[in-house]
Amino acid sequence: MNSQYSIALLTCWYGDYPWYFPYFIKSCIHNPTIDFIIVTDNEQEIPNKPSNVIILQKPLDELKAEACKKMGFDLNFDTPYKFCDFKPAYGLLFQEIFEKYDFWGHGDIDMVYGNIRGFITPYILEKYDIITGHKNFITGTFCLYRNNDLMRTLFMESIDYQEIFSAPEYLGFDECAFLFDDLQIPGLTIFDFPESKQSMTYVVRKAQAEGRIKPLFESYFYKRMNDNIRWDNGLIIGSSKKECLFYDMIDYKRECEDKTLTLPIPDVFYFNKKGINKNSFWKLEGLKMMKKKRLQKVLTFQN
Repeated sequence: MNSQYSIALLTCWYGDYPWYFPYFIKSCIHNPTIDFIIVTDNEQEIPNKPSNVIILQKPLDELKAEACKKMGFDLNFDTPYKFCDFKPAYGLLFQEIFEKYDFWGHGDIDMVYGNIRGFITPYILEKYDIITGHKNFITGTFCLYRNNDLMRTLFMESIDYQEIFSAPEYLGFDECAFLFDDLQIPGLTIFDFPESKQSMTYVVRKAQAEGRIKPLFESYFYKRMNDNIRWDNGLIIGSSKKECLFYDMIDYKRECEDKTLTLPIPDVFYFNKKGINKNSFWKLEGLKMMKKKRLQKVLTFQN
């Protein structure tokens, strides 16, 4: 068994970096054995950028032209968000970049990572070909693929992929074609919706049913706004003290009331409705006291 499979997570981002971006960077610092690649047209310097955050400068028109060439057909869109549909094709589109990695994956920047290696262990990477962040469907926010020819072109097994990639609007191909709620109804599967476009969830479940691949569908993240969820020195910890792999900020980035950025980014912060670490003084003081008590117990035991 490989003791340390190499992993790269890639996202395409065009335009200014958002207000929450430094929190994403802080979480990348605490995952030094994983590379985070950002394809962007943004030339802005990133404060405190670690060496495992790799910026690939590429204008949108150039990226689109390269995608057209590799796909072999015209792409008819103008908005960068459309590239979310292409996430399962990143292994092919960025094959040269991923060449040196054992696993490639797609992610986002509206998220904060916990301890990725704590969840994605060598055992899991040895056993599974695809690892995704929800128990019912592929997540565009986090999904890893074994770096081989089958995984690189698996998306082509959808009968709809060319039509979807050619459409101007985002159609949810990277996940489940917007069947999020339906797939969480007990007893229903992706095969119960034949009228829906064949998304990546359909492709993966079909290949799994045929015994050709081993995917891991696991609930790895928090998403809802909860004043008791915190990032703590590289860990995402919920109100039940349960740790998770990442916090998805897709709702939080819009719904939190105060988007003021406080620098430097602290080593502990709560995702409060008022804003990150707003009205968290007593919680933070309580954590400090708990850590002091633990240290005193260790020192007492050693003496």
